[in-house]
Amino acid sequence: MKYRNIEFSLSQLLFLIIYKVFLVWMPSSTCPIVGSVFRKLRFLCCRKIFLQCGKNVNIERGANFGSGFRLRIGDNSGIGINCTVPGNILIGKNVMMGPECYILSTNHSFDRVDVPMIEQGNTVQLDTIIEDDVWIGRQVIFTPGRIVKKGSIIAAGCVLSKNFSEYSIIGGNPSRIIKTRI
Repeated sequence: MKYRNIEFSLSQLLFLIIYKVFLVWMPSSTCPIVGSVFRKLRFLCCRKIFLQCGKNVNIERGANFGSGFRLRIGDNSGIGINCTVPGNILIGKNVMMGPECYILSTNHSFDRVDVPMIEQGNTVQLDTIIEDDVWIGRQVIFTPGRIVKKGSIIAAGCVLSKNFSEYSIIGGNPSRIIKTRI
């Protein structure tokens, strides 16, 4: 099947419905006794939805990833509790994502002053890339099209508005380098 230039199968659609209706609401992986069971169920379901899904991936409670049909995530990575990521994101290996992160793929258009902004639509969708070995703190907001380089740390509450070099520790609003890990 094809919808908005995204190809997917009926089985992907079925697993997406199961995730959105049932699994998204189940307890987080840290919940005593049942947490590990629901972590495994979310992983098995998302493995059937995502374009690519590595080993030992943790999709937490409340994670929103749109359709997820073009989402790629590497080994030992995760999407945090109540995080929202675009369905076309690339997440590398060994990526930790704190709760309530929000990653944007588009923005509002505002180029014309003769037309109200609400009527101008959105900008072109930009891909977000998170490379390997990245730690993203709680409530980080990504502007569209960010590339987070290998080994970087993004501090909690940061508004990531530009790209930085590898092994950077980034924080603030707007984002800036706090220090380098090298």
